[in-house]
Amino acid sequence: MNTVRYVYGLSSALLVGGAAISLMTGIPAGAQVAQNDDQVMNRVVPREGAPASFADLTEQLQPAVVNIATRQRVQVQANPFAGTPFAELFNRRRGGQPRTREAQSLGSGFIISSDGFVVTNNHVVSPPNSNATLEEITITMPDGTEYEAELVGSDAASDLAVLKIDADRSFPFVTFGDSSTARVGDWVVAIGNPFGLGGTVTSGIVSAIQRTTGQGGAYDRYIQTDASINRGNSGGPLFDMRGNVIGINNAIFSPSGGSVGIGFAIPAETAAPIVRQLMAGEEIERGFLGVGLQPMDDDLADSLGLQRNRGELVQSVQEDSAAEAAGLRPGDIITEINGKEVTSDQTVSIIVGNLDPGTRIPITVQRDGEEVELSATLGKRPSEEELMRSQQVFDPDAETPMDPEASDGNVEEKLGLQVLTMTPQIRNSLGVDEDTQGLVIAAVDPNSDAGRKGLRRGDIILSANYETVATIEALNAQIAAAEEEGRDAVLLRIKRRGQPARFLPVRLR
Repeated sequence: MNTVRYVYGLSSALLVGGAAISLMTGIPAGAQVAQNDDQVMNRVVPREGAPASFADLTEQLQPAVVNIATRQRVQVQANPFAGTPFAELFNRRRGGQPRTREAQSLGSGFIISSDGFVVTNNHVVSPPNSNATLEEITITMPDGTEYEAELVGSDAASDLAVLKIDADRSFPFVTFGDSSTARVGDWVVAIGNPFGLGGTVTSGIVSAIQRTTGQGGAYDRYIQTDASINRGNSGGPLFDMRGNVIGINNAIFSPSGGSVGIGFAIPAETAAPIVRQLMAGEEIERGFLGVGLQPMDDDLADSLGLQRNRGELVQSVQEDSAAEAAGLRPGDIITEINGKEVTSDQTVSIIVGNLDPGTRIPITVQRDGEEVELSATLGKRPSEEELMRSQQVFDPDAETPMDPEASDGNVEEKLGLQVLTMTPQIRNSLGVDEDTQGLVIAAVDPNSDAGRKGLRRGDIILSANYETVATIEALNAQIAAAEEEGRDAVLLRIKRRGQPARFLPVRLR
């Protein structure tokens, strides 16, 4: 799956919205005589060919589709030896602090109100690089007029964002249609600016509805189309023959990076309510169970003696989650949730993600060959950034600079360290015992005393001033105690992989 994400320096989509018009013509179903008998059978006769032209439809839609350009400030590692044995030496001698560079992205969007609200993909305007900061958004109309815009709201889970054009005028706009009425074989039109070629119109048919891609998540359901969608079409609309937006172009499946006739659009029935909430400045809240799941494939089903294409295997249960409170265990197979059967097309993530936090739901699981009934009260789904951090495998050998957005406040200021609380994922990555308590060093300022004395990512702070520090608050308390007593350093006990724990004094800054 290649998300139709923007590429720095590459022109991208101009898509358009418009009015209601139907170009389809046809003839009524006729009666035909079967060859083998005299029975008269009614058969549906297809409408004649494709629409004669998409020109009138395109002319009406194009004024409401816009180009979106962003300017970003990206933080890059200044160490030319990153990833080599010389990296740490360079950091110590030259203070290899991150530098910044400017980057740009281009994508598509469409105006949905006369006062200039614009819908696009979240990844068009929200940098996927955690070290990037969005600084400016420029909207370009089809006639070349440019406007500044602001980000009103974004939602990473559904990959949607809403912008507002900064201008006191009335704009042409389009409206969402009812994607639930779309049928496989319906004609659709996409208008965009792939590869910087200018306004490009493509047509095709709906290849599938509610297509799941296997990527998981609450919104892994798309309209699939063979209308050409390429890099640069991202965030633009997919129109039906009445000029309504029934999808937002989002991703393609391609071995080459270009269109091969398999494109995906976020259905309007999914996008419209989220867009309304973002326009109103409301926070998007979703239910959260707190389990790691594996889909039921043939091998897994055969090993468990279960029906294929039914249920999901619980691989892990998060601590202090709704799943843990409900009594779910690793090894359970969730077969039904909230009264709905769990299948490859209706996953646990889709069902739970479209419920509100606090909803109480029944869960049916297979456990040790028996059916067990449970009940869970859903929690609130964390942000995508929080989920990514919790799911990431901690790599102690990664060359990771200090992250300004992940500041530990007092710890960073006083010790030159960024630290993380111990999690099961980090504990497994470091290969330490389950009863190990402490804080894990995520990054070290090379200009600090801690950096000069060789502390590095992956080291574990077991204690400070002989007191166990399992939380950042506990470490801050020991820093404060040292300062109150007039001491210029804190005595840390450090554990490094493959080595015995040792005491190390670190001077305060």
